[in-house]
Amino acid sequence: MARMNTELNLVREPIEISVVIPCLNEAETIVACVEEAFASLREGDIAGEVVVADNGSTDSSQVLAARAGARVVKAEHRGYGNALKAGIEAARGKYIIMGDADGSYDFGELMRFLELLREGYDLVMGCRLPKGGGTIESGAMPWKHRWIGNPVLSGLGRLFFRAPVDDFHCGLRAFRRDAILSLGLCTGGMEFASEMVVKATLASLKIGQVPVTLRPDRRSGPPHLRTWRDGWRHLRFMLLYSPNWLFLIPGILLTVLGGLGFFILLPGPLKLGGITFDLNSLLVFSMSLIMGFQTLAFAFFVKTYAANTGLLPGPKPRLIRLIEGRPVEWGVGIGLLFILGGIACLVKALLAWHAVGFGPMPYQESLRTVITSVTGLTLGVQTIFSGFVLAILGLEH
Repeated sequence: MARMNTELNLVREPIEISVVIPCLNEAETIVACVEEAFASLREGDIAGEVVVADNGSTDSSQVLAARAGARVVKAEHRGYGNALKAGIEAARGKYIIMGDADGSYDFGELMRFLELLREGYDLVMGCRLPKGGGTIESGAMPWKHRWIGNPVLSGLGRLFFRAPVDDFHCGLRAFRRDAILSLGLCTGGMEFASEMVVKATLASLKIGQVPVTLRPDRRSGPPHLRTWRDGWRHLRFMLLYSPNWLFLIPGILLTVLGGLGFFILLPGPLKLGGITFDLNSLLVFSMSLIMGFQTLAFAFFVKTYAANTGLLPGPKPRLIRLIEGRPVEWGVGIGLLFILGGIACLVKALLAWHAVGFGPMPYQESLRTVITSVTGLTLGVQTIFSGFVLAILGLEH
Protein backbone atom coordinates (compact mmCIF):
# COMPACT_ATOMS: atom_id res chain seq x y z
CA MET A 1 0.00 0.00 0.00
CA ALA A 2 2.78 2.43 0.91
CA ARG A 3 4.53 1.69 -2.38
CA MET A 4 1.33 2.23 -4.36
CA ASN A 5 0.71 5.51 -2.60
CA THR A 6 4.25 6.67 -3.19
CA GLU A 7 3.96 5.93 -6.90
CA LEU A 8 0.74 7.96 -7.06
CA ASN A 9 2.45 10.67 -5.11
CA LEU A 10 5.51 11.04 -7.30
CA VAL A 11 4.97 9.63 -10.79
CA ARG A 12 1.88 11.41 -12.06
CA GLU A 13 2.91 14.88 -13.21
CA PRO A 14 1.93 17.60 -13.22
CA ILE A 15 0.36 17.37 -9.80
CA GLU A 16 -3.07 18.99 -9.71
CA ILE A 17 -3.72 18.97 -5.98
CA SER A 18 -1.65 18.65 -2.85
CA VAL A 19 -3.26 17.48 0.37
CA VAL A 20 -1.46 19.33 3.18
CA ILE A 21 -1.82 17.97 6.71
CA PRO A 22 -0.23 19.80 9.66
CA CYS A 23 1.03 17.33 12.23
CA LEU A 24 2.18 17.47 15.86
CA ASN A 25 2.44 14.11 17.64
CA GLU A 26 -0.41 12.49 15.71
CA ALA A 27 0.90 8.90 15.61
CA GLU A 28 -2.56 7.55 16.49
CA THR A 29 -4.32 9.10 13.51
CA ILE A 30 -1.84 10.26 10.86
CA VAL A 31 -1.77 6.99 8.90
CA ALA A 32 -5.55 6.86 8.61
CA CYS A 33 -5.63 10.48 7.40
CA VAL A 34 -2.92 9.91 4.78
CA GLU A 35 -4.57 6.72 3.53
CA GLU A 36 -7.97 8.43 3.37
CA ALA A 37 -6.47 11.26 1.31
CA PHE A 38 -4.80 8.84 -1.12
CA ALA A 39 -8.01 6.83 -1.44
CA SER A 40 -9.88 10.00 -2.40
CA LEU A 41 -7.24 10.88 -4.99
CA ARG A 42 -7.45 7.39 -6.53
CA GLU A 43 -11.24 7.41 -6.54
CA GLY A 44 -11.34 10.73 -8.35
CA ASP A 45 -8.46 9.77 -10.68
CA ILE A 46 -6.65 12.91 -9.59
CA ALA A 47 -2.92 13.53 -9.96
CA GLY A 48 -2.00 14.49 -6.45
CA GLU A 49 0.28 14.17 -3.47
CA VAL A 50 -0.01 14.16 0.30
CA VAL A 51 2.29 16.49 2.23
CA VAL A 52 2.57 16.13 5.99
CA ALA A 53 3.94 19.33 7.52
CA ASP A 54 5.50 18.21 10.77
CA ASN A 55 5.56 20.73 13.59
CA GLY A 56 8.20 19.12 15.80
CA SER A 57 6.66 15.74 16.59
CA THR A 58 8.48 13.69 19.19
CA ASP A 59 6.54 10.47 18.56
CA SER A 60 6.60 8.30 15.44
CA SER A 61 4.32 10.54 13.37
CA GLN A 62 6.96 11.42 10.80
CA VAL A 63 8.00 7.81 10.18
CA LEU A 64 4.44 6.54 10.00
CA ALA A 65 3.39 9.30 7.58
CA ALA A 66 6.34 8.55 5.28
CA ARG A 67 5.61 4.83 5.35
CA ALA A 68 2.01 5.56 4.36
CA GLY A 69 3.31 7.37 1.27
CA ALA A 70 3.23 11.01 2.33
CA ARG A 71 6.02 13.48 1.71
CA VAL A 72 7.08 14.81 5.09
CA VAL A 73 8.37 18.37 5.43
CA LYS A 74 9.51 20.02 8.63
CA ALA A 75 8.30 23.40 9.86
CA GLU A 76 11.13 25.40 11.41
CA HIS A 77 8.89 27.12 13.96
CA ARG A 78 6.14 25.74 16.15
CA GLY A 79 2.52 26.71 15.60
CA TYR A 80 -0.44 25.69 13.47
CA GLY A 81 0.09 28.54 11.01
CA ASN A 82 3.82 27.91 10.71
CA ALA A 83 3.20 24.24 9.94
CA LEU A 84 0.67 25.07 7.23
CA LYS A 85 2.91 27.70 5.67
CA ALA A 86 5.74 25.17 5.45
CA GLY A 87 3.40 22.64 3.85
CA ILE A 88 1.94 25.13 1.38
CA GLU A 89 5.37 26.35 0.31
CA ALA A 90 6.61 22.79 -0.18
CA ALA A 91 3.51 21.61 -2.05
CA ARG A 92 3.81 21.06 -5.79
CA GLY A 93 0.14 21.05 -6.72
CA LYS A 94 -1.77 23.81 -8.48
CA TYR A 95 -4.42 23.43 -5.81
CA ILE A 96 -4.12 22.64 -2.12
CA ILE A 97 -6.60 21.11 0.28
CA MET A 98 -5.68 21.32 3.95
CA GLY A 99 -7.11 19.36 6.83
CA ASP A 100 -6.20 18.40 10.38
CA ALA A 101 -4.40 15.20 11.30
CA ASP A 102 -6.72 14.21 14.15
CA GLY A 103 -9.20 12.32 11.99
CA SER A 104 -12.00 14.82 12.51
CA TYR A 105 -12.25 15.70 8.81
CA ASP A 106 -13.14 13.38 5.95
CA PHE A 107 -10.62 13.74 3.14
CA GLY A 108 -13.04 11.71 1.03
CA GLU A 109 -14.90 15.00 0.50
CA LEU A 110 -11.99 16.28 -1.60
CA MET A 111 -13.84 16.18 -4.95
CA ARG A 112 -16.46 18.74 -3.92
CA PHE A 113 -13.71 21.22 -3.15
CA LEU A 114 -11.85 20.45 -6.37
CA GLU A 115 -14.97 20.97 -8.50
CA LEU A 116 -15.31 24.56 -7.31
CA LEU A 117 -11.59 25.20 -7.74
CA ARG A 118 -11.80 23.99 -11.32
CA GLU A 119 -14.73 26.39 -11.84
CA GLY A 120 -12.45 29.31 -10.97
CA TYR A 121 -12.81 29.78 -7.22
CA ASP A 122 -9.66 30.87 -5.41
CA LEU A 123 -10.63 29.71 -1.93
CA VAL A 124 -13.22 27.07 -1.04
CA MET A 125 -14.16 26.88 2.62
CA GLY A 126 -15.68 23.89 4.33
CA CYS A 127 -18.67 24.60 6.57
CA ARG A 128 -19.34 22.38 9.56
CA LEU A 129 -22.30 24.40 10.80
CA PRO A 130 -25.88 23.31 10.00
CA LYS A 131 -26.72 26.84 8.73
CA GLY A 132 -24.26 26.21 5.90
CA GLY A 133 -25.42 22.65 5.29
CA GLY A 134 -22.69 21.05 7.38
CA THR A 135 -22.91 18.30 9.97
CA ILE A 136 -21.39 18.11 13.43
CA GLU A 137 -21.48 14.57 14.76
CA SER A 138 -22.23 13.96 18.40
CA GLY A 139 -19.22 14.77 20.58
CA ALA A 140 -17.27 16.32 17.70
CA MET A 141 -17.31 19.92 18.95
CA PRO A 142 -17.48 21.25 22.53
CA TRP A 143 -20.66 23.22 23.23
CA LYS A 144 -18.75 26.45 23.94
CA HIS A 145 -17.15 26.24 20.48
CA ARG A 146 -20.38 25.28 18.71
CA TRP A 147 -22.74 27.77 20.34
CA ILE A 148 -20.45 30.62 21.46
CA GLY A 149 -16.94 30.80 20.03
CA ASN A 150 -17.48 29.79 16.42
CA PRO A 151 -20.78 31.65 15.81
CA VAL A 152 -19.52 34.83 17.50
CA LEU A 153 -16.13 34.96 15.76
CA SER A 154 -17.58 33.94 12.38
CA GLY A 155 -20.33 36.54 12.79
CA LEU A 156 -17.78 39.24 13.58
CA GLY A 157 -15.75 38.18 10.56
CA ARG A 158 -18.77 38.58 8.28
CA LEU A 159 -19.65 41.91 9.91
CA PHE A 160 -16.14 43.37 9.81
CA PHE A 161 -15.08 42.15 6.36
CA ARG A 162 -18.30 41.02 4.60
CA ALA A 163 -16.70 37.64 4.04
CA PRO A 164 -19.10 35.16 2.35
CA VAL A 165 -18.18 32.47 4.87
CA ASP A 166 -20.38 30.84 7.52
CA ASP A 167 -17.60 28.95 9.30
CA PHE A 168 -14.42 31.04 9.61
CA HIS A 169 -12.48 28.35 11.46
CA CYS A 170 -13.20 25.19 9.53
CA GLY A 171 -9.90 23.33 9.20
CA LEU A 172 -10.92 21.66 5.94
CA ARG A 173 -10.52 24.10 3.06
CA ALA A 174 -9.00 24.25 -0.41
CA PHE A 175 -7.43 26.98 -2.51
CA ARG A 176 -5.28 27.92 -5.45
CA ARG A 177 -1.72 27.78 -4.17
CA ASP A 178 -0.50 30.85 -6.06
CA ALA A 179 -3.49 32.94 -4.92
CA ILE A 180 -2.93 32.21 -1.24
CA LEU A 181 0.84 32.66 -1.46
CA SER A 182 0.25 36.10 -2.98
CA LEU A 183 -1.55 37.18 0.21
CA GLY A 184 1.64 37.09 2.28
CA LEU A 185 0.11 35.19 5.21
CA CYS A 186 2.31 35.68 8.25
CA THR A 187 0.64 34.56 11.48
CA GLY A 188 2.07 31.46 13.10
CA GLY A 189 -0.72 30.27 15.40
CA MET A 190 -4.33 29.20 15.14
CA GLU A 191 -5.30 32.67 13.92
CA PHE A 192 -3.80 31.64 10.56
CA ALA A 193 -7.28 30.28 9.75
CA SER A 194 -8.83 33.74 10.16
CA GLU A 195 -5.96 35.49 8.40
CA MET A 196 -6.49 33.42 5.26
CA VAL A 197 -10.19 34.29 5.03
CA VAL A 198 -9.73 37.96 5.94
CA LYS A 199 -6.92 38.63 3.48
CA ALA A 200 -8.62 36.63 0.73
CA THR A 201 -11.75 38.76 1.21
CA LEU A 202 -9.81 42.03 1.26
CA ALA A 203 -7.97 40.98 -1.89
CA SER A 204 -11.32 40.26 -3.61
CA LEU A 205 -10.50 36.61 -4.24
CA LYS A 206 -13.40 34.44 -5.36
CA ILE A 207 -14.56 32.50 -2.29
CA GLY A 208 -16.88 29.52 -2.25
CA GLN A 209 -18.20 27.17 0.42
CA VAL A 210 -19.15 23.50 0.65
CA PRO A 211 -20.79 21.64 3.55
CA VAL A 212 -18.60 19.14 5.38
CA THR A 213 -18.92 16.70 8.25
CA LEU A 214 -17.00 17.12 11.49
CA ARG A 215 -16.26 13.82 13.20
CA PRO A 216 -15.14 13.31 16.80
CA ASP A 217 -11.40 13.68 17.37
CA ARG A 218 -9.91 10.19 17.12
CA ARG A 219 -6.92 10.89 19.37
CA SER A 220 -6.75 9.79 23.00
CA GLY A 221 -4.88 12.94 24.12
CA PRO A 222 -6.17 16.52 24.55
CA PRO A 223 -6.64 18.77 21.48
CA HIS A 224 -3.99 21.32 20.52
CA LEU A 225 -6.61 24.08 20.43
CA ARG A 226 -6.78 26.24 23.57
CA THR A 227 -10.27 27.75 23.73
CA TRP A 228 -9.73 31.16 25.34
CA ARG A 229 -6.16 31.79 24.24
CA ASP A 230 -6.74 30.90 20.60
CA GLY A 231 -10.17 32.54 20.55
CA TRP A 232 -8.60 35.79 21.72
CA ARG A 233 -5.88 35.51 19.07
CA HIS A 234 -8.54 35.17 16.36
CA LEU A 235 -10.48 38.17 17.71
CA ARG A 236 -7.34 40.28 18.10
CA PHE A 237 -6.30 39.58 14.52
CA MET A 238 -9.70 40.54 13.13
CA LEU A 239 -9.71 43.78 15.12
CA LEU A 240 -6.21 44.69 13.95
CA TYR A 241 -7.29 44.21 10.34
CA SER A 242 -10.49 46.19 10.80
CA PRO A 243 -9.51 49.76 11.79
CA ASN A 244 -13.05 50.95 11.05
CA TRP A 245 -14.49 48.78 13.80
CA LEU A 246 -11.53 49.11 16.15
CA PHE A 247 -11.04 52.88 15.88
CA LEU A 248 -13.29 54.74 13.45
CA ILE A 249 -16.76 53.66 14.57
CA PRO A 250 -16.01 53.89 18.34
CA GLY A 251 -14.31 57.23 17.69
CA ILE A 252 -17.32 58.61 15.84
CA LEU A 253 -19.71 57.42 18.56
CA LEU A 254 -17.61 58.88 21.38
CA THR A 255 -17.11 62.17 19.54
CA VAL A 256 -20.76 62.63 18.58
CA LEU A 257 -22.05 61.61 22.01
CA GLY A 258 -19.50 63.75 23.82
CA GLY A 259 -19.98 66.73 21.50
CA LEU A 260 -23.77 66.73 21.74
CA GLY A 261 -23.76 66.40 25.52
CA PHE A 262 -21.05 69.05 25.86
CA PHE A 263 -22.84 71.70 23.79
CA ILE A 264 -26.24 70.94 25.34
CA LEU A 265 -24.88 71.44 28.86
CA LEU A 266 -22.58 74.34 28.03
CA PRO A 267 -25.22 77.10 28.56
CA GLY A 268 -26.38 75.69 31.91
CA PRO A 269 -27.81 72.70 33.77
CA LEU A 270 -30.37 70.45 32.08
CA LYS A 271 -33.20 68.89 34.07
CA LEU A 272 -34.97 65.81 32.72
CA GLY A 273 -37.70 64.62 35.03
CA GLY A 274 -36.13 64.30 38.44
CA ILE A 275 -32.56 64.16 37.13
CA THR A 276 -30.32 67.21 36.76
CA PHE A 277 -27.30 67.12 34.46
CA ASP A 278 -24.76 69.75 35.43
CA LEU A 279 -21.01 70.31 35.75
CA ASN A 280 -20.12 66.70 36.52
CA SER A 281 -21.97 65.56 33.39
CA LEU A 282 -20.33 68.34 31.37
CA LEU A 283 -16.92 67.09 32.45
CA VAL A 284 -17.81 63.49 31.48
CA PHE A 285 -19.01 64.62 28.04
CA SER A 286 -15.80 66.60 27.65
CA MET A 287 -13.80 63.46 28.37
CA SER A 288 -15.90 61.51 25.84
CA LEU A 289 -15.27 64.19 23.21
CA ILE A 290 -11.51 64.14 23.80
CA MET A 291 -11.33 60.34 23.84
CA GLY A 292 -13.39 60.09 20.67
CA PHE A 293 -11.30 62.70 18.90
CA GLN A 294 -8.10 60.83 19.78
CA THR A 295 -9.60 57.51 18.69
CA LEU A 296 -10.46 59.08 15.33
CA ALA A 297 -6.83 60.19 15.06
CA PHE A 298 -5.76 56.58 15.66
CA ALA A 299 -8.07 55.55 12.81
CA PHE A 300 -6.32 58.00 10.50
CA PHE A 301 -2.90 56.75 11.64
CA VAL A 302 -3.78 53.12 10.94
CA LYS A 303 -5.50 53.83 7.63
CA THR A 304 -2.60 55.98 6.42
CA TYR A 305 -0.06 53.33 7.40
CA ALA A 306 -2.12 50.56 5.80
CA ALA A 307 -2.63 52.57 2.59
CA ASN A 308 1.03 53.49 2.27
CA THR A 309 2.35 49.98 2.97
CA GLY A 310 -0.27 48.05 1.01
CA LEU A 311 -1.27 46.21 4.18
CA LEU A 312 -4.93 46.65 3.30
CA PRO A 313 -5.65 46.39 -0.44
CA GLY A 314 -7.91 48.76 -2.32
CA PRO A 315 -7.93 52.51 -2.99
CA LYS A 316 -6.96 54.96 -0.28
CA PRO A 317 -9.88 56.38 1.73
CA ARG A 318 -11.05 59.74 0.40
CA LEU A 319 -10.25 61.63 3.59
CA ILE A 320 -6.71 60.19 3.61
CA ARG A 321 -6.28 61.38 0.01
CA LEU A 322 -7.60 64.81 1.04
CA ILE A 323 -4.96 65.37 3.70
CA GLU A 324 -2.22 63.44 1.92
CA GLY A 325 0.84 65.59 1.26
CA ARG A 326 -0.12 68.35 3.72
CA PRO A 327 -1.06 66.66 7.01
CA VAL A 328 1.09 69.02 9.08
CA GLU A 329 -0.56 72.09 7.58
CA TRP A 330 -4.04 70.64 8.08
CA GLY A 331 -3.20 69.64 11.64
CA VAL A 332 -1.67 72.99 12.55
CA GLY A 333 -4.52 74.96 10.94
CA ILE A 334 -7.35 73.07 12.62
CA GLY A 335 -5.41 72.73 15.87
CA LEU A 336 -4.80 76.47 16.11
CA LEU A 337 -8.53 77.13 15.80
CA PHE A 338 -9.16 74.88 18.80
CA ILE A 339 -6.29 76.46 20.73
CA LEU A 340 -7.45 80.01 20.00
CA GLY A 341 -10.93 79.10 21.23
CA GLY A 342 -9.43 77.53 24.35
CA ILE A 343 -7.24 80.58 25.02
CA ALA A 344 -10.23 82.91 24.57
CA CYS A 345 -12.18 80.94 27.19
CA LEU A 346 -9.16 80.90 29.50
CA VAL A 347 -8.78 84.70 29.19
CA LYS A 348 -12.49 85.09 29.95
CA ALA A 349 -12.05 82.98 33.09
CA LEU A 350 -9.00 85.00 34.18
CA LEU A 351 -10.85 88.30 33.68
CA ALA A 352 -13.77 87.00 35.74
CA TRP A 353 -11.35 85.93 38.45
CA HIS A 354 -9.65 89.35 38.33
CA ALA A 355 -13.05 91.02 38.73
CA VAL A 356 -13.44 89.42 42.17
CA GLY A 357 -9.90 90.28 43.23
CA PHE A 358 -8.64 86.75 42.53
CA GLY A 359 -10.80 85.49 45.36
CA PRO A 360 -13.46 82.72 45.48
CA MET A 361 -15.77 82.50 42.44
CA PRO A 362 -19.15 80.93 41.72
CA TYR A 363 -18.35 77.47 40.39
CA GLN A 364 -21.31 77.31 38.00
CA GLU A 365 -19.94 79.99 35.69
CA SER A 366 -16.21 79.63 36.24
CA LEU A 367 -16.01 75.86 35.79
CA ARG A 368 -18.07 75.93 32.60
CA THR A 369 -15.59 78.38 31.12
CA VAL A 370 -12.53 76.50 32.38
CA ILE A 371 -13.80 73.09 31.20
CA THR A 372 -14.48 74.58 27.76
CA SER A 373 -11.00 76.11 27.70
CA VAL A 374 -9.27 72.88 28.71
CA THR A 375 -11.28 70.89 26.15
CA GLY A 376 -10.37 73.28 23.33
CA LEU A 377 -6.69 73.40 24.25
CA THR A 378 -6.49 69.59 24.50
CA LEU A 379 -8.18 69.06 21.14
CA GLY A 380 -5.89 71.66 19.56
CA VAL A 381 -2.69 70.05 20.82
CA GLN A 382 -3.96 66.58 19.79
CA THR A 383 -4.75 67.82 16.29
CA ILE A 384 -1.39 69.49 15.75
CA PHE A 385 0.64 66.50 16.87
CA SER A 386 -1.63 64.12 14.96
CA GLY A 387 -0.76 66.05 11.79
CA PHE A 388 2.93 65.46 12.44
CA VAL A 389 2.35 61.75 13.10
CA LEU A 390 0.47 61.44 9.80
CA ALA A 391 3.37 63.15 8.04
CA ILE A 392 5.85 60.70 9.61
CA LEU A 393 3.71 57.74 8.53
CA GLY A 394 3.68 59.14 5.01
CA LEU A 395 7.46 59.43 4.73
CA GLU A 396 8.95 57.36 1.91
CA HIS A 397 11.35 54.63 2.95
